[in-house]
Amino acid sequence: MSPVIEQAVQTRLVSSTPRMETVPATLRYDSEDPFAVRMAFPPAATLEGIEVAWAFARELLDTGTDRRAGLGDVRVRPYGYGRTVLEFHAVEGTAMVHIRTSDLRRFLKRTHELVPAGGEHLHLDVDHDLAELLRDAL
Repeated sequence: MSPVIEQAVQTRLVSSTPRMETVPATLRYDSEDPFAVRMAFPPAATLEGIEVAWAFARELLDTGTDRRAGLGDVRVRPYGYGRTVLEFHAVEGTAMVHIRTSDLRRFLKRTHELVPAGGEHLHLDVDHDLAELLRDAL
């Protein structure tokens, strides 16, 4: 079993109404997938009424707390004093949430203590992953 870090956070959903809704979310990092971070939103916070989780590069979150980062489905950028914006782009539309930068940095610090930046490759089991891939292809 691999070490996993989970951290509950409060986000503010940006919408067309003047008031931003507070939405709980969970940040998750698993050392077996050392390049990725997951952010999950509970069923009550989604239009579909099911949990929605996004996976994206830990480096994207690291960079996005200081400057604009991302060109794809997930984009991250600083916003004012003490906030970071995460944009999630999907076919159904775009969701934007504000999160305290201090919460993100605390989470990222814990992930870097578990797997230092630049050392992610040491936590990959390439032989196992290749065997699984080949097994599934047969």
